Amino acid sequence: MMKLTRSILHEINGVDKLILPTEEQLGYPEKVLQFGTGVLLRGLPDQYISEANRTGKFRGRVVVVKSTQQGTTDDFADQDGLYTLCVKGIDNGKLVNQAYVNASISRVLSAVEDWTAMLEFAKSDDLSVVTSNTTEVGIVFAEENILDGVPSSFPGKLLAVLHTRFIHYNGDPSKGLVIIPAELIEENGTKLADILNRLAAHNQLGEAFSHWLNQSNPICNTLVDRIVPGKLSAADQAATEAELGFSDALMIMAEPFGLWAIESTDQRVIHALGFCDEAKGCRVVPSIQKFKELKLRMLNASHTFSCGVSMLAGMEFVKDSMNNEAIQSFISQLALEEIAAAIIGDKISPAEATAFGKAVLDRFSNPFLEHKWVSISAQFTLKMKIRCLPLIIATQEKTGLLPLKMLIGFSAYLVQMNLVNSDGLATSLSNVLSDTETWGQDLTAIPGFLDKVLEMTASIQTNGILNTIHQLA
Repeated sequence: MMKLTRSILHEINGVDKLILPTEEQLGYPEKVLQFGTGVLLRGLPDQYISEANRTGKFRGRVVVVKSTQQGTTDDFADQDGLYTLCVKGIDNGKLVNQAYVNASISRVLSAVEDWTAMLEFAKSDDLSVVTSNTTEVGIVFAEENILDGVPSSFPGKLLAVLHTRFIHYNGDPSKGLVIIPAELIEENGTKLADILNRLAAHNQLGEAFSHWLNQSNPICNTLVDRIVPGKLSAADQAATEAELGFSDALMIMAEPFGLWAIESTDQRVIHALGFCDEAKGCRVVPSIQKFKELKLRMLNASHTFSCGVSMLAGMEFVKDSMNNEAIQSFISQLALEEIAAAIIGDKISPAEATAFGKAVLDRFSNPFLEHKWVSISAQFTLKMKIRCLPLIIATQEKTGLLPLKMLIGFSAYLVQMNLVNSDGLATSLSNVLSDTETWGQDLTAIPGFLDKVLEMTASIQTNGILNTIHQLA
């Protein structure tokens, strides 16, 4: 079977599910410097760029920097940077099974072996954007000399690139770069900017450079949301390659849903990020707070509230719960009715909450993802405290009523975690709920909370979770 390379693109035809790049986009200039070769970057930012290029909108390609010593860049070189992204799942209630040959990456450099070439690219007039995903431990301060050899940290490498560019263009303010980290941490842009400034001071790079760094290089906070499991199973890989007609060592899978919210009002950012398309989930907005709240409550809290319910019902995967009529109905009402009502306000409209909620239900229903409830139950108590309890309290304060689906989810958590005893249930439950060290407050002080949770916990223990859902919800 032929390997995916630029030379065989013209030989691939007749595959309805496959979208190929145009010849023109393979020759676009290198506009983006990307730190990281991971599947999240290849499954989200790089896909936005490739699709924008295919329609002639962005007209720029990506130079990728591989910072780790694990693995090589050989597969990228062997395939001319091309790879297949298989998008599989549910979108607007319909099954999606689409494949894209992604042509966003022009070349992959090793930070260690190709450092000189990387600094040379830093001088490019075409370069305008930097992105990264160096994991949650990537944005850290390391006290190091960034002018002597290859810096060890991602911020060190980035600062060396910026300093090289500053020197080359003699501090020209128009030659700054738009920096959009995609690390999955709070305030990723703010933290990166702080570290760059500390590093600049440590390396005594001067006031002129510090001024240029802060005034000419917008560093944006971002929120990334897409499940990109990465490599397909061996059987799926073989079947997909047979269907497409070529082999691909870099083939990966992602769900249809994608969100990359980038926080900025700077026109330089808006102009530079020509690949952003609100309809497809990449958007530049004045504040990403709304998207953080939607993700935390609609997606994460729905997971947490549904976890105990699903596990008590014997469900292994999230998709199993969505194939169970009773639990699917529970999750749907939980998200679209109770959680949506709790978060609607000045920042989030009813339409936005409903649209995001429906997308969440599609994501939960994805038959191609094997997302285990036992994995979701990790740090169960902390998640319940941070993600879920604020929704129960907000509902009670808004309406004077307690949300029944949320309370069933909370009660199921208590039973699943064996936090209450069948004998002396009222006493053990009262002790758990009044534990201010765990919850940060006395939950028995919430009007009606103890009585309702007692009723539902007793029902789950006596009648089982499915009967409780029918009887109480």
